[in-house]
Order: sequence, then C-alpha cells, then structure tokens
Amino acid sequence: MNYPEPSPSPLQAGQPSENMVTVAHLVYALHAFAVFSGVVGSATIVGSFIASLPSIAAVALNYWNQAAVRGTWLESHFRWQIRTFWFAVLWVALAVLMVLTVIGFPFALLVVALVGLWVLYRVVRGWWVLAARRTLPMG
Repeated sequence: MNYPEPSPSPLQAGQPSENMVTVAHLVYALHAFAVFSGVVGSATIVGSFIASLPSIAAVALNYWNQAAVRGTWLESHFRWQIRTFWFAVLWVALAVLMVLTVIGFPFALLVVALVGLWVLYRVVRGWWVLAARRTLPMG
C-alpha cells in the first residue's frame, strides 16, 4: 500500500527555519575560530576577533540573513552577534585613542585585555544559549 508523503508543515509564527539556526551556529563558529586564533596566535583575542576574515564574514552573514530571523527567537542571537562585533570595534577604537597619549598606554592595554575576555564570554554564552534554543536578552 502506498501512503502519500507527508508534506512539510509550514513554520509556526515566531519559529526560525532550521537553515537560519544553522547560520547562527556557523556565525558563532566563525567568531570562535577568530577568538581561538587570537589565543594561540600572535594577535590579541579582540584584535583577531574584529580584524580577521572569519569574524568579518560572520558579521556579513548576520546582516545578510537578518530579515529572515526577524520576529523569531533567533533574532536575539543575530543582534547579540552583531552588537558583540561592533562594541568590540568601539572599545578598540577607544584603546587606540588612549595609546596616543603616553599615560593612556597602560589603560589601553587593560581595555584590550578586558574586551578580549568580554568577547570570549559573549561568544561562549551566545553559542551555549543557541544550543539550548533559547532567547538572549535584546537590551
């Protein structure tokens, strides 16, 4: 007896497609690779995070797919990933300004180190919450 193939059910409102969940995992993986490169390489964590091709590609993926996740729980992850990148850029720009003054140099090193730890935290926490399919704070 031949049974008809079940048709895929449409996505429920507020539910992202599995492809978008995969994209979010890929973005975290690219960011994690950039962070790992900073840990084991000659760059700082935050330097590798904001200036490496994997991280830049990750942010481009976020922007490219942002409309596809709007209104879903995955929107919070895309926002988290984008904000992590741009706030890291902002803090590094501040550190560069601090380096221009001799007295600010030690503070700039401290800022770079703290932002590196913050980036590491954001990548780990975000990916952990994504694996649990939960929403991140949007604030």
